[in-house]
Amino acid sequence: MTAPASTWSPLRIGVFRVLWLAVLGSQVGTWMQTVGAQWLLVDRPGAAALVALVQTAGTLPVVLLALPAGVLADSLDRRRLLIWVQLFMLAIGVLLTGLTMTGQMTPPLLLALTFGLGCGMAMTNPTYQALIPELVPRAQLPSAAALGSVSVNLARAVGPAVAGVLIAHTGVAAVFGINSATFLIFAVVLFFWRRHPEPDGMLPEPFLAALRAGGRYVRHSPTLRRFLFRIELFVLPAVALWALLPVLASQRLHMGAGGYGLLLAALGVGAVGGAVVLPKLREALSDNRMLGIGSATYALALAVVALVREPAVVVAALVPAGFAWIAVLSNANAGLQLFLPNWVRARGLGMYQSAFFGGQALGAFCWGLLAQRAGLVPALLVAAAMTAAGAATIPLWPLIDTRHLDREPATFWPEPRLAVEPDRFAGPVVVEVTYVIAPENEPAFLAAADALRRTRMRTGAVQWGLFRAGEVAGEMLEVYVVPTWDEHLRQHAGRLTGADQEIDLRVQALSERPPTVVHLLPARPR
Repeated sequence: MTAPASTWSPLRIGVFRVLWLAVLGSQVGTWMQTVGAQWLLVDRPGAAALVALVQTAGTLPVVLLALPAGVLADSLDRRRLLIWVQLFMLAIGVLLTGLTMTGQMTPPLLLALTFGLGCGMAMTNPTYQALIPELVPRAQLPSAAALGSVSVNLARAVGPAVAGVLIAHTGVAAVFGINSATFLIFAVVLFFWRRHPEPDGMLPEPFLAALRAGGRYVRHSPTLRRFLFRIELFVLPAVALWALLPVLASQRLHMGAGGYGLLLAALGVGAVGGAVVLPKLREALSDNRMLGIGSATYALALAVVALVREPAVVVAALVPAGFAWIAVLSNANAGLQLFLPNWVRARGLGMYQSAFFGGQALGAFCWGLLAQRAGLVPALLVAAAMTAAGAATIPLWPLIDTRHLDREPATFWPEPRLAVEPDRFAGPVVVEVTYVIAPENEPAFLAAADALRRTRMRTGAVQWGLFRAGEVAGEMLEVYVVPTWDEHLRQHAGRLTGADQEIDLRVQALSERPPTVVHLLPARPR
């Protein structure tokens, strides 16, 4: 058996290493900005709700823009898109810095500009993650995903600590200024990187068509839907710790800005430790066992943090909480990176980001309100109970195992041979596939047809049906509708995977003769 790749092995690849370091710097700046924004509000009336709203303002745009961002990342040059997004975030960062220096920053304006930075983050995350499979071999994707979590949690450890020192000595404006500089550095690194994507011979998808295609893929992929559901069940209660940690540090533990940085550093240390051993954990544990153990550990840590007032004990409890956080989320991210085919990867990752950050935005808001009305300790205890309850549902709604699936692109359909030249964007197009099924093979054929239906619908079909020919015994007609001829050509040229091919071949093997295919085109132009 091949030994699992080391967590650090992707860093041996020069391009990945430089981009990873640039992203790390940007994430450190983002956490510094978050701490600075929260600390500006921690002494205001209604601080618990206002502080939690900083996280909501930063993450809500991901919910709103995740799928459109994925569409753009799947359709445009990802490098150029990232450069323009960093310049947009740089402009907002400069404005934040200037207003704070001049004393003109108000809570509504701070939340609005944080929302603007969140819009940039919504565009950055799925675009950068969709680039990673171009940078590292497929076998190293789990390690690259773990390194992504390492960078996030290193940023959580370093960013708040640096921010605490700067806030104490120079003020919040310096924190915002450094965050702005990280966007500029990331843009410069991207500018000097010369990306050489493999041409696929296809024109970029029209935006609305690509948006609908991404939505269809999610709708007809039970595996992806289950991933998103499990992420929500974990993140909604788990985010209470992150959202309420500033209030915990300030009002319950009386630790100040530096103490808040220490608490975040403890979470970061646990998360980095988890990332180091994650490849071995993936070898030893199934995805569901990792999810269950991680959720139970996190719930226990939440309960300890809620009930104990001794700072040293709270710091110690936050280390396994960080470990559990990364074990659950980094493993889910790695699983999605391996599962999603290239043509829809950014859109699928955008939906993951929507679930992840949407859960954080909604959860942070709700836990802030609950802490404001019922108190900090009851809110954290309720979050611990909900996290444990989510773990208890794993036997009912487990993650679907995808490690054995072949997700490499597969071009196995023959090129359509038509007597007419169709308009590429004309539609709808009806595809008829005729099978001849012996009576003894009919139960197996009907059973396999459901998997075939999902394959067609994921890759472009908007309607699908299976019919029995009334005049010819044993003849079965599969009929599906694709919006345009262009969409059907994309099914031929890049949307199908090795797993789709296995399903198709299994169905074809049940036919007495090779299936015949007829394409029905619009009789009149639209």
